[in-house]
Amino acid sequence: MATTLLASTACSAQTATGAKPFKETVIADFDSPWAMTVLPDKRMLVTEKKGQMLLVSADGKQRQTVATITVDSAGQGGLMDVVLAPDFAASQRVYFSYSAAGEGGKGVVLARGRLRPNGGGGERLGEIETLFSARPFVEGNGHYSGRIAFSPDGKYLFFTNGERQKFTPAQDPKVTLGKVVRLTIDGKPAPGNPLAAKGFVPEIWSYGHRNLLGIAFDAQGNLWEQEMGPKGGDEVNLIKPGLNYGWPNASNGSNYDGTDIPDHKPGDGYEPPKVFWNPVISPGGLMIYSGAMFPQWKGDAFIGGLSSKSLVRVDLNGTNAAKGDQWDMGARIREVEQGPDGAIWLLEDGGESQGRLIKLTVK
Repeated sequence: MATTLLASTACSAQTATGAKPFKETVIADFDSPWAMTVLPDKRMLVTEKKGQMLLVSADGKQRQTVATITVDSAGQGGLMDVVLAPDFAASQRVYFSYSAAGEGGKGVVLARGRLRPNGGGGERLGEIETLFSARPFVEGNGHYSGRIAFSPDGKYLFFTNGERQKFTPAQDPKVTLGKVVRLTIDGKPAPGNPLAAKGFVPEIWSYGHRNLLGIAFDAQGNLWEQEMGPKGGDEVNLIKPGLNYGWPNASNGSNYDGTDIPDHKPGDGYEPPKVFWNPVISPGGLMIYSGAMFPQWKGDAFIGGLSSKSLVRVDLNGTNAAKGDQWDMGARIREVEQGPDGAIWLLEDGGESQGRLIKLTVK
């Protein structure tokens, strides 16, 4: 995969219903990127699947490798999410996730480090420490999840653990697979988690999830999550403490072998999605927009579409959600982020596409 930087070029693109309502500018090209976050000085941290974390200038023309993490990158594995600590300006701490091999198989890991000058005019991510690992490690290369979100007060960290394509762990109270976990910023079980008194492992916040590839808070403090369904049934969920979201006992999709899964229905004991898709969009990355560049979309959710090769907008209205726009981007979109000026940033997956970083601005 090419890793050379591209000159910034504007792309003109059309959808079936006409021109897209934004300008696309290619900023850089990466080797299978997975996630990004923007620093206060407008530089960016970008993760690549094989384990490189890159510090990239705002214009995309300079980059340096600040860390190389030992990851198991087979299948859906790799270096995954990257998020700044709430107190980054003071602490310079960066939180990230990755898949690793260990006793029993493989699993997703949460870690953090500090971004410091390296003495040679650049910077490096040092003081790296592991905070949490999914339990148990199991065989297989899929459904790690590994998305990170801090609570609005900065006191807690929410971390997604996929069910590793094993189905039933999502309902097992003694494992973290198929769960949203809530931790302290040091990676310990957060006090007051809702299910510990019922015999669940103490980190669990919600359960019955499949492959959770996006999690974010809105301006009202609601926690939203999106996850891949099986054959159909991709979901956007409003995450509430202690609730069971149904997988694998309820889904608006079917198993890949063609067998049916009961749909979500009132009274089944499972929290239904606020929005679901048939056919699938294959959601990757979730951002809730709060900028001024696109005021008509303030408060809405944006999702990257992998197999659908799209950018998907979801209307959020309090605790309700509805489908909005779906723009054809011509490439698998792995990540969606918001820049400090309100621009929307996309990372192509780098599988069937180039792995480009694209900036969306007003026309």
